[in-house]
Amino acid sequence: MSLNSEELTTGIVQLADAKLAGDIVALDMREIVTYTDYLVICTARNDRQAEAIADEVHIRMKRDHSLLPSNPDRSDNVGWRVLDYLDCVFHVFTEEAREKYDLEELWHEAPRLELDLSPPGESGQEKVSVA
Repeated sequence: MSLNSEELTTGIVQLADAKLAGDIVALDMREIVTYTDYLVICTARNDRQAEAIADEVHIRMKRDHSLLPSNPDRSDNVGWRVLDYLDCVFHVFTEEAREKYDLEELWHEAPRLELDLSPPGESGQEKVSVA
């Protein structure tokens, strides 16, 4: 089954949440740019967690949906991982890198999707809905 861009975004958000990513934001870019429909941005506590989050999304999207990112950015020690699934670009930052690059400010005009994330301290296995 092929995922539409909203389902892809929801799946990425769910996977990031399950790996305890923080401050997950999904931006609707459809009216702003032509290269993607959504950006998902999240924060990891450190480079090791950033890599674990990116690896989980990469592995699960490949296994569950036969999807591979077009340009998996595996830059080490920069505090930023990017997985480009064309319809959704997934960014994992450390806190320092997120503050430095501030994509939310760059794309401040993009509407944010409402995300139903699991409360802190829960397993992160609950479903995420996109409004």
